[in-house]
Amino acid sequence: MNEAAIIDGKAFAEALRERVGAAVTRLKEDHGLTPGLAVVLVGEDPASQVYVRNKGKQTLEAGMNSFEHKFDETISQQTLLDLIASLNADAAVHGILVQLPLPGHIDEAAVLSAINPDKDVDGFHLINVGKLATGDDSAMVPCTPWGCLMMLKEQLGDLKGMKALVLGRSNIVGKPMAQLLLSQHCTVTIAHSRTENLAAECAAADILVAAVGRAQMVKGDWIKPGATVIDVGINRIDAPERGPGKTRLVGDVDFDEVVKVAGAITPVPGGVGPMTIACLLRNTLAATCLQHGLDVPDV
Repeated sequence: MNEAAIIDGKAFAEALRERVGAAVTRLKEDHGLTPGLAVVLVGEDPASQVYVRNKGKQTLEAGMNSFEHKFDETISQQTLLDLIASLNADAAVHGILVQLPLPGHIDEAAVLSAINPDKDVDGFHLINVGKLATGDDSAMVPCTPWGCLMMLKEQLGDLKGMKALVLGRSNIVGKPMAQLLLSQHCTVTIAHSRTENLAAECAAADILVAAVGRAQMVKGDWIKPGATVIDVGINRIDAPERGPGKTRLVGDVDFDEVVKVAGAITPVPGGVGPMTIACLLRNTLAATCLQHGLDVPDV
């Protein structure tokens, strides 16, 4: 039996960043505009620090301006809201991203809702959620599901009529992923921890997007032969075969089993992950154009 084709998210993201960079160059030359992305980091979470550092590096490489605002975790909610207000008013800032999670004393919903929806490049503001749900093309779409859709269309072409199952119902991935698949005329099911006969639901899907946060939950016999599997999960598990105390990253899908059944699959790492920052850059480019009444480049 042939194994599934591996969807190379790292290569796809690199190509997307190059297209965004070329579009930024044209935007500068034709309109004198340089997209600006402001990233706000609160606290000392190591993973968030690495992520923000990578965002800044890739923003600059794409020819954009990068503005980083870092604060101790003791920052007051009002101080954070005051910063967002100033970024909303700053004409050089076209995109605002507040790195989550925030410390427990800060109301995340209040902070996210304070961002100007036109600058909400994470796509979490309720106005952008509503725009996505109603098919408004000016919506800022959350980066991870947007990247998943791009890879699906690259792999499969027209998605019309396909049965798609989204495993997970988070506001960040599951729900917006379902809306994006609906926009492509898929027949969409959202499954979750309380879904009955979950394996059978998965096995009926031509497209399976796993975003449930449980290591290697999806097994080979859950997969329709030839289905395309997008694994959003990032889970760290023990890896004694690598030595005492060693760990490794795995997805929500049991890759070694599923690769023998699926038609195509994203690996972990190297699949969905690299697409998130690339799509963030694409959203910043789009936000800049929309704020100045320009057509959004098709990148």
